[in-house]
Amino acid sequence: MTQTTGTTAPDAHEHRVTSEVGRLRTVLLHRPGAELKRLTPRNSDKLLFDAIPWASRAQEEHDAFAEALRERGVEVLYVTELLQDALEYEAAREQAIADAIVDLRLGDQLRRVVEGYLRDLDPEDLSQTLVAGLAHEELKSGHGLVYRLMDRLDFIVDPLPGLLFTRDNSAWIGDRVAVTSLAMEARRREAQLTGLIYAHHPRFDGVEPVYSPALEHLEGGDVLLLCPGVIAVGTGERTTPAGVERLARQVIGAGLAHTVLAVPIAQERATMHLDTVCTMVDVDTVVMYPPVAHSLTAYTVTLDDGDLRVAEPRPFLEAAADAMGLDRLKVIDTGLDPVTAEREQWDDGNNTLAVAPRLCVAYERNIETNAQLEASGIEVIRISGSELGTGRGGPRCMSCPILRDAP
Repeated sequence: MTQTTGTTAPDAHEHRVTSEVGRLRTVLLHRPGAELKRLTPRNSDKLLFDAIPWASRAQEEHDAFAEALRERGVEVLYVTELLQDALEYEAAREQAIADAIVDLRLGDQLRRVVEGYLRDLDPEDLSQTLVAGLAHEELKSGHGLVYRLMDRLDFIVDPLPGLLFTRDNSAWIGDRVAVTSLAMEARRREAQLTGLIYAHHPRFDGVEPVYSPALEHLEGGDVLLLCPGVIAVGTGERTTPAGVERLARQVIGAGLAHTVLAVPIAQERATMHLDTVCTMVDVDTVVMYPPVAHSLTAYTVTLDDGDLRVAEPRPFLEAAADAMGLDRLKVIDTGLDPVTAEREQWDDGNNTLAVAPRLCVAYERNIETNAQLEASGIEVIRISGSELGTGRGGPRCMSCPILRDAP
């Protein structure tokens, strides 16, 4: 089932993340599958992909990504394998099926048919169907007005190509998991499925969630663990100010952090999450998109006698350094001309995944950004991402760390 590599495997039930850069031990990935083959020019906008990926090449690229992590001693877990295990439990099956058929488009009659179809699937087939979706033509037992009036190319249960980006639907903070509240309708079932894994898989027995999909919109791509006790949270296209406020109250109240920095970012697809413009590559070093490096601001949020205290906005780099107890936070300014900078930011040049301090994974196509990282003493593990990046996400987006060493 779950694959591991390394001289010493982590304890099967160990999970704790307190920073972006502590040596990575265990990570959750989703190997893209049949759901990518469901993308067409007709539905790609709805499913949030900017292009139609070459599915088999995307799988090859993802396999190379996973192998690069294993070669560095990282245990790789896969969503579909864990989900299949969880669906062996009746309570998980019931919840998964209920979540899949809640769509009001179905109507009562078709909903009953779909429910019966899903109940007849074994855990492996049910797992695959929940991720890849259920097409109109695949439901041979379909009948009723809704079914007859649906286009033959429509989906009764939508596929989840965005599940590739496992960072968004959950984020570990200390030894607790934030199962997030995804803003876009096309992605909301991702968090439901991930939540099922954490709630029912034996590996995560006893884990307490610190956030849930029922709360205000919050996405993991906006959550940066700057250091133990300090969390930066972007608010823009996907994460709302109310989501930042809720997370701050939850994590500070639980003793998982003492400071949350609320960081407004442009509400645009190119900057949908904070990690599209800023990621960490060392305990005191970030790589940032040049146009925003010195324009980002942050509101410092703390908790005092049960009330959230929000300070006046300050430059992000200054507020972050103060909260982290540093004289300054170093910035690798890619130093690119405006056109190259814009191109490489769009291609996730700033969306690096730290495997350890001063060691990160990045897309190979961002030649100039990678060169600047190496000139600053950061070792770069280059991976191909021509097809993986069609959904607008890089190595950090594609990975949910579950266990890191203390930085």
